[in-house]
Amino acid sequence: MKPLKVLVPDAHLRDLDVERGVSGDRLDYLVFDETDPAAIPDETWRSCEAILIWHRMKLTRDVVAKLDNCRLIVRVGVGFDNVDGEACRARGIPVSNVPNYGTTEVADHALAMLLHLVRGLGSYEARLKADLVAGFLAEDVPVVRRIRGTTFGAIGMGRIGTAIARRAAAFDMNVIYHDPYLPEGHELGLGVERVKTLDDLLGRSDVVSLHVPLSDKTRNIIGKRELASMKPGGILINVARGGLVDVDAVHDALKSGHLAAAGFDVLPKEPPVPAPALIEAWRNDEAWLAGRLVVTPHAAFYSQAGYLDMRTFSAEILLDFLFEGRLRNNVNPGWDVKAS
Repeated sequence: MKPLKVLVPDAHLRDLDVERGVSGDRLDYLVFDETDPAAIPDETWRSCEAILIWHRMKLTRDVVAKLDNCRLIVRVGVGFDNVDGEACRARGIPVSNVPNYGTTEVADHALAMLLHLVRGLGSYEARLKADLVAGFLAEDVPVVRRIRGTTFGAIGMGRIGTAIARRAAAFDMNVIYHDPYLPEGHELGLGVERVKTLDDLLGRSDVVSLHVPLSDKTRNIIGKRELASMKPGGILINVARGGLVDVDAVHDALKSGHLAAAGFDVLPKEPPVPAPALIEAWRNDEAWLAGRLVVTPHAAFYSQAGYLDMRTFSAEILLDFLFEGRLRNNVNPGWDVKAS
């Protein structure tokens, strides 16, 4: 049997040894390392029978229009906002993601950011590097505080939100969450408090952490108004999607002192070039921001084990649909309904 053509347009790793180890000779991977769809020949788009896409390229409506033979698109990761799901639906192409990898890594990363801030690790390290004698001092560090008994507010309570909430509870924090998409009674199974509105969560939480996908409804879900609604001295953590937060508003909230600190693994533009004012101030070690911001390069998901899971599961999702007709983790329902 002739192997099916699977296009990988924006591969991080060109060898694809993991994927080939799963699929054997049933799939022929056409591997590119591009960010611009135009860099890939039209014939390649038109002839491929499936796509494995990472997060470095956007599959817009114009690109989807070229997919004459594509039967499935698999997003190698959780977020799928770089794929036009509606355009795929109109073309009868299902889109799947890989939600069951990296959950523990992202949850650990969020708590690591919080602990880094509230235990002053960055400030203590900078002080000691500058002067081993004068820097050998515990006091006068921004943000450092006891978190036991404070309130951790999770926006979204899916897999990652739940994993992070469990960790926050283990640090004796009071956990509340807001998620209008979960069924009534969901909170009873978790044993934590559910609040009805985002404003209620913001007004009660000492730490606010985001765990929702990026969509038109959630873009800039945390902006100037929401930051002003947070308790004075609050901390904001975002390990979900960069577009959820207005970073310019965060800059102003931090500079005014209303927001005590923030941790970002994701940014609206990645890499953040040109750098927004907040990132520029952080890079320049401006005194007003010292010890109050931690930034990592969209790395919360990463570990060798998590990477292996992500790549293995992606290939398995391809095989299950292409050879057995079993669709997993579909994120554009209605793709199989013919337009009238």
